[in-house]
Amino acid sequence: MNHIRFTLIFLFITAFAALSAQDFKSAVGVRLGYPFSVSYKTFISESSALEGYVGFRGYSGVANWISVNGAYQIHKDIEDLEGLQWYYGGGVGAQFWSYDWEASGSTTFSVSGYLGVQYTFGEAPVTASIDWVPTFFIGSSSYGGFNSFGGGYGALAVRYVLGRP
Repeated sequence: MNHIRFTLIFLFITAFAALSAQDFKSAVGVRLGYPFSVSYKTFISESSALEGYVGFRGYSGVANWISVNGAYQIHKDIEDLEGLQWYYGGGVGAQFWSYDWEASGSTTFSVSGYLGVQYTFGEAPVTASIDWVPTFFIGSSSYGGFNSFGGGYGALAVRYVLGRP
């Protein structure tokens, strides 16, 4: 039985190593989370990246927002797994609200932190990441109140690699 486990572990590690990753310059894709967004990420140095995304979030037919966000992220390699990185950073955003019960809307601003992991596939021009984005909202909205904190933001992102250095 131990022989079978050893063989399976060896095959898994070999298959995973075959997916060796390479760095990329920029990528475009989607962030599947809150808000659902279109994303563009570009590296400005070996470990620093800028990400911009435009998203939409609806609240059960009551209100919705369109958001514009920008982030600065620092990426660090996870040495044991080629292509896997963790990252952290900060960013700002603006949310443009509309409400079903009134003709007007409002605008809030946000300051966010970023903590996540990213994997870049070696042969396929694809990168995937998952992150947590705790966000502090500044400003008044009829739905969200004034100066509120949201700890449940983040996304699973899948992007197409546009260029490799």
